[in-house]
Amino acid sequence: MTPRPESSGSHPEQPADQRRTEPPTPARKKTAAKKQPATAAAKKSAARKTPAKKTAAAAAQSAPAAKATVQKAAAKKTAVNKAARKTAKKTVGKAPAGEQPTAGTAAGSRVRDTARTATAPGQEAAGQPAPPEAEIAVSPAVDAGDRERLLGGWHHAPHSVLGAHPVPGGVAFRALRPYARAVTVVSGGMSVALHDDGDGFFSGLLPLREVPAYRLLVTYEEAELDTEDAYRFLPTLGELDLHLIGEGRHEELWTVLGAHPMTHQGVAGTRFSVWAPNARGVRVAGSFNFWDGTAFPMRSLGSTGVWELFVPGIGEGELYKFEITRPDGSKTLRADPMARRTEVPPATSSIVTSSHYEWGDSQWLERRAELPAHRAPFSVYEVHLASWRPGLTYRQLAEQLPAYVKDLGFTHVELMPVAEHPFGGSWGYQVTGFYAPTARLGTPDDFKYLVDALHRAGIGVIMDWVPAHFPRDEWALAEFDGRPLYEHSDPLRAAHPDWGTLEFDFGRREVRNFLVANALYWCEEFHIDGLRVDAVASMLYLDYSREPGEWTPNEHGGRENLDAVAFLQEMNATVYRRVPGVVTIAEESTAWDGVTRATHHRGPSGFGGLGFGLKWNMGWMHDSLQYMSHEPVHRAYHHGEMTFSMVYAYSENYVLPISHDEVVHGKGSLVSKMPGDWWRRRADLRAYLGYMWAHPGKQLLFMGQEFAQGAEWSEAHGPDWWLLDPHYGAEADHRGVRDLVRDLNTVYRSTPALWQYDTEPSGFRWVTGDAADDNVLAFLRYDADGSPLLAVCHFAPVVRHDYRIGVPDDVPAWHEVLNTDQARYGGGGVTNPDPVKPEPQGWHGRPASIRLTLPPLATVWLRPA
Repeated sequence: MTPRPESSGSHPEQPADQRRTEPPTPARKKTAAKKQPATAAAKKSAARKTPAKKTAAAAAQSAPAAKATVQKAAAKKTAVNKAARKTAKKTVGKAPAGEQPTAGTAAGSRVRDTARTATAPGQEAAGQPAPPEAEIAVSPAVDAGDRERLLGGWHHAPHSVLGAHPVPGGVAFRALRPYARAVTVVSGGMSVALHDDGDGFFSGLLPLREVPAYRLLVTYEEAELDTEDAYRFLPTLGELDLHLIGEGRHEELWTVLGAHPMTHQGVAGTRFSVWAPNARGVRVAGSFNFWDGTAFPMRSLGSTGVWELFVPGIGEGELYKFEITRPDGSKTLRADPMARRTEVPPATSSIVTSSHYEWGDSQWLERRAELPAHRAPFSVYEVHLASWRPGLTYRQLAEQLPAYVKDLGFTHVELMPVAEHPFGGSWGYQVTGFYAPTARLGTPDDFKYLVDALHRAGIGVIMDWVPAHFPRDEWALAEFDGRPLYEHSDPLRAAHPDWGTLEFDFGRREVRNFLVANALYWCEEFHIDGLRVDAVASMLYLDYSREPGEWTPNEHGGRENLDAVAFLQEMNATVYRRVPGVVTIAEESTAWDGVTRATHHRGPSGFGGLGFGLKWNMGWMHDSLQYMSHEPVHRAYHHGEMTFSMVYAYSENYVLPISHDEVVHGKGSLVSKMPGDWWRRRADLRAYLGYMWAHPGKQLLFMGQEFAQGAEWSEAHGPDWWLLDPHYGAEADHRGVRDLVRDLNTVYRSTPALWQYDTEPSGFRWVTGDAADDNVLAFLRYDADGSPLLAVCHFAPVVRHDYRIGVPDDVPAWHEVLNTDQARYGGGGVTNPDPVKPEPQGWHGRPASIRLTLPPLATVWLRPA
């Protein structure tokens, strides 16, 4: 038989005023319970003589006084047993609702052979013999095995031990409260102090028939805390949620994992839940428990790898992390992968939060699905929020950015990554908080305010999204629960060779779920209109930036990452199904077949399409900038760099990107890439922008390039806004380029020929693509009604008078609608002010032609007059 712990029950040798104040533990019985008389009178007498004590003073009362006290409490709706009506056989194994008896639980195997008879308060002091006992009672104290696991932080089922549990002899109350001097159970009019078992454990056995509604009164050296017991609550996650998590198909994962303020079983608090399947144990630590998670162990919810704990009384604004016990027994303190709000870096804690924002963009959301992106006007202003106007918050940006972008006529903004990241110099491309807008600029609701303001100004919002990799910070995702979890288990597959980061394991269903749900989260919770997916090429190829021997072929012997392909297909299909009007955009720098093809349509390679709506045309960007960097006298030998893009222009749905990547790290700004003096550089820039806006595909321009900033971009200070100061001598030069960008967008949006058939060959016709010696390109764009726009690009620094251009013979006259050489743009003012009528002289394979004056280094647009 197991000896009774000295920490439970009273010692008969002690005076009455020195005895412990917890409910008495029954004395040991040598004979089996079934051999003891258990008449109704005896049961009634025993029940009257074993009341729950109300206070420490009650422990010293005589037996008659104690009996009177208990009878009075019973009259006030206490749950004291009036009789022990059930035998030990019926009681053993009984578990509270929502709990299954397991090894080590009070309801199951914790029934001891060292059962003792119940003793009424004061009875031993009075020298009275112990009455016969009808049930085999158990010690309420936590046994040695559970103590070790709870203190070590590797208990899978703390709720089966802590809290209140029906056991033989009554209800056992157990609490783990380190540093507490006393813990008292309060229920109705009853107040019972638990016994201090040491190491922060407190316990007591109350002779109740069922678990009552109760609270804990925890006394510390200088404070007293009245609180609900976290271990009396049922799990907050349902079977369907756990099933979907296990299947990797929970499309609203952010609603079940992470920290969520809520009301559970009528009590306000916060649910904490985290996926950590390799952990031996998980505890919650935060500002509410002085970063000591000992008293807050979480329970494991089956085979899903999810750990959960509802903490009553905890609300918004609390800081927290998860203390994880790794498989080797070591500890690690981790930020919540699903945190929806974080501290401002370099601080790394997660923050409990709820959204209270009320949206005002319903009209925008109703309209945005009217046209698919590839058949709508789509010109994008790319912004790094933290440096666009350094020092501004989300709400302050909302007062300036929408007005500026609307004035310039862009249809969308593209925000460089907004998700939380520890290193500002990464510009947000090394993410640690995938579900949290960066706290550098404000709260999640503040970011919603900015998105709402842009929508109300008629501007769509695209966000850079980075599912390819994540940094190795020891407080974030890397080996989150002690083993590779979010990253691939194969070190060759996990390590990204270019950025020192880790690649996601796209073959693991829970990781795919984490990322797919993340894409939906930004679109649904923040009303994002598009996701530009970063570094897609690095995801698609197993040998990306790897030498032979540093990668392993796929199951077919190829270099394609089949897991990444399946993930991208699933992400795109899910986003388009759930969020009408949203567009996904791939930054993909190779010739992968079918990036913007539907996922169910197989191409020549045998793969289904990746399912993106648009793709960045990196080839066009590289070739066209290479052409523009040549001196005009040499451009004739590189003419194909400007025409080659039309060979593959309709192989995908393209965006023409002049992004941040082209104006950093020694590459110089856009205007500085042009050769010659300041005048020629600006002229080349204006001509190039005119060519870009007329070329099939959507447009993207990075901030600062719209006013010909000379310096390359730096996240430390942002665009050189001082160039637009009226007191600056060259202000007119920069303002002229910005005026041109405004007019390009204005004409573009009002001319369907420039965007309606961007992805269809019928929307484009070459007029001349081989006038290399003249540095001239001319082409026609058509809308759905057949109405044309004529674009003529001249990249030589001379004026060409009466330059003949072949045109259709069904247009009576052409009118110049845009000329990048206009004086107000900073040009020389060489224009075609009057309508130009076709002549019946065939040219460039067309039945008619017009004669134009081509300005130097300029692009001219003409429409039917």
